[in-house]
Amino acid sequence: MESFELSTPQKNTNKLAIATLSCALIAISFAPIFIRLSETELGANATVLNRMLIFFVVFGLGQFVARRPEPLDAEPTPESKPRSLQEWLLLVGVGVISIISLVLWAISLRYTTVAKCMLLNNLTPIFTSLGSWLIFGKKFDNRFIVGMAIALTGAIGLGFEDLRGGDGLLMGDIYAVSSAVFLGAYFLMVEQLRNTCGATTILLWRCGVGTVLLIPIVFFTDRQFFPTTTVAIVAVLGLGIICEGFGQRLIASCMDTLSCSFVSLFLLLEPIVSALLAWAIFTEALGITTWLGFAVVLTGIYLAQSSSAAMQHS
Repeated sequence: MESFELSTPQKNTNKLAIATLSCALIAISFAPIFIRLSETELGANATVLNRMLIFFVVFGLGQFVARRPEPLDAEPTPESKPRSLQEWLLLVGVGVISIISLVLWAISLRYTTVAKCMLLNNLTPIFTSLGSWLIFGKKFDNRFIVGMAIALTGAIGLGFEDLRGGDGLLMGDIYAVSSAVFLGAYFLMVEQLRNTCGATTILLWRCGVGTVLLIPIVFFTDRQFFPTTTVAIVAVLGLGIICEGFGQRLIASCMDTLSCSFVSLFLLLEPIVSALLAWAIFTEALGITTWLGFAVVLTGIYLAQSSSAAMQHS
């Protein structure tokens, strides 16, 4: 009986974290659609700049308004404690690394389909798991390893489908996989920062640093900073508020419970939602091979979620 009482709160916490991650998944699945619409007017770099800037302004202002002065005798919270040099470097790093990943991802959408881009970009579990093992000594049990292998097999199988389609698709593959490398590093940084920082704080640093870095890049490459058409304006607002504000922030929020390896593995589900949206909006075909690959990915994730390695502290 005692064992049951101790384990029940933990199970409830895990279920809440997975539910949060599921909501985040739905939000970020709109990203490739919004990017496609934004790039009818803006370049890839300007699209990412608007995404970062909108989140920073909207959620930064919201956090400032919601903040209340703390009593003098109040216990210091993790947010109010002085930051170490390592923490400062990580906060800046999430901005630099995520910008590189997002720009590569946005460019890849010019060369390949939404579903293909999302699948290759979400091969991130390879890099997050390898980084967790090499840098932090995290151990993975057989259930998690087998589940990850099954999920990645489905994703890689879909990735090879377009290799014979020409140089353009292969170029898109290269950009998407490169984006996955940097995305893996980003998840590792966020996992470490969640021990001391709130999710909104991490995302504000990500978007603040990213905005500063992108301004000169957009000036020399795209020239046009902001959208003027209704379609592009709605698209960048969707990227900043829905994809960044809800999607990425909820992902960071659940990473105080779930491991970055499992989070990146879970996000292999993203192409399912994105591909359905692309089919509805852009009439991109979804063949039987694609659905078989999705089924394999789902099977692997279902197996991995029951592993202890799915939790951050395991």
